[in-house]
Amino acid sequence: MTIQDFLQGDKFALLAGVELLEVGNGYAKARMEVKPEHLNGGGVCQGGALFTLADLAFAAATNSHARLTFSIDSSIHFFRSVSEGMLYAEAHEVFNHKRLANCEVRITTEAGALIATFNGTGYRKDTALPFEPIG
Repeated sequence: MTIQDFLQGDKFALLAGVELLEVGNGYAKARMEVKPEHLNGGGVCQGGALFTLADLAFAAATNSHARLTFSIDSSIHFFRSVSEGMLYAEAHEVFNHKRLANCEVRITTEAGALIATFNGTGYRKDTALPFEPIG
């Protein structure tokens, strides 16, 4: 099993159309095409859809060490709205400890315009995951 196989268990992200593109040691990149079902009443991508995109990238980056890591705190800051197109979430783990991890995620358009930033802190459990650590 790979981390990509493991994260196929995130049914919510799958149903939202989030696709994991790359995973490295403390790094991940995911994408989501903004579709009509992602739009809110104002006609722009709903914040929860953006959060889901960032959260899957966070999960991949922090779980890349093959130890089960759950989010204990997350925040997102929205800078620009978007109604269509492909969005990318690029996650970089900035703190990696036995018990805690912190990850910064940037959500951008295909052209590189910044849409939102996400910051998450994860708690590492003793549970080993069914794949080899990356890196």
